[in-house]
Amino acid sequence: MKNIYQSLASFQQECPTIHQATKGYGYTYADLKTIFETINPLLAKHGLGFTQLIQGQQIKTIVFHCESGETIESVTDIPQDVSLKGMNDFQVFGSACTYMRRYAISSILGIVTDKDTDASGEQQKKPIKVVKQTINEKTFDDYILKLQDEDHSKVESFIEWAEKHTLTASQRKAIDNLKK
Repeated sequence: MKNIYQSLASFQQECPTIHQATKGYGYTYADLKTIFETINPLLAKHGLGFTQLIQGQQIKTIVFHCESGETIESVTDIPQDVSLKGMNDFQVFGSACTYMRRYAISSILGIVTDKDTDASGEQQKKPIKVVKQTINEKTFDDYILKLQDEDHSKVESFIEWAEKHTLTASQRKAIDNLKK
């Protein structure tokens, strides 16, 4: 196994990031043709080759060292019961095979594309939506009554706290009056 690992490590050092240029299903990805055009000359240079066999509902990816015959193998399940709009079962299976072949060869060779944007779309942090709570009218009115005889710093603290909530029109008016 020494030969294949040495050649694979050399290949990985030389293989560039494969740019994503194909758009489909709401995301951008490096298609199989682009991956093959990038990796095949480098694999040959380092005495490596590969094959991907469809075996039932799996794809078997085999990377081999041409001189020694050493191999590294990986088996990937092809997702079943998937439906894609406007495609019959055969087209869906073909699409799933192509998709899994891209990821299987990328994984076994340790190659990288621009960004990881899978079928879920480009991964971005979703903004956290802050939902402001409301203040019970009676509770709010009780606070307002208590604040009438308090010093300015307590009034400011109350206003700061209250403005972190969703206020009714009458509560907003009471806050505006406190600010005066």
